[in-house]
Amino acid sequence: MRFMMLMIPKGYEKAAPGTSEAKMVAAMMKYNESLQKAGVLLAVDGLHPPSIGVRVSFAGGKPKVTDGPFTEAKEVLGGYWMIQVKSKEEAIEWAKRCPASENEVIEVRQVQELSDFPPDVQKAAAGFSEMQLQSGQRRG
Repeated sequence: MRFMMLMIPKGYEKAAPGTSEAKMVAAMMKYNESLQKAGVLLAVDGLHPPSIGVRVSFAGGKPKVTDGPFTEAKEVLGGYWMIQVKSKEEAIEWAKRCPASENEVIEVRQVQELSDFPPDVQKAAAGFSEMQLQSGQRRG
């Protein structure tokens, strides 16, 4: 089972670029290494703050681009881990080991597999698995 652990740091919605602290990053790297050594880590990435991002919305069916920061945002993503474990409980245990501060929350979400959907949806998504494999090969 694949799970995404989403880091939601409070206050990051207003953060300026380059605000990471070396001590915090070092602790997080030790955690990332423990995930890797356990063989459960599939991917890990941190995200720049929303102050340098954009949002594309589709009100009325037309794309509209809004530059960050997003004043209405109450929570934003700071990064994520993609892990592969045997159960939701195991994913939760990994999330609990993270050296997060009291200003951070980790949301644990199971990744949808094609087999989770009814046959008509699986048919509509024909080729999705191959697409995932190809994009994974390019990323490396």
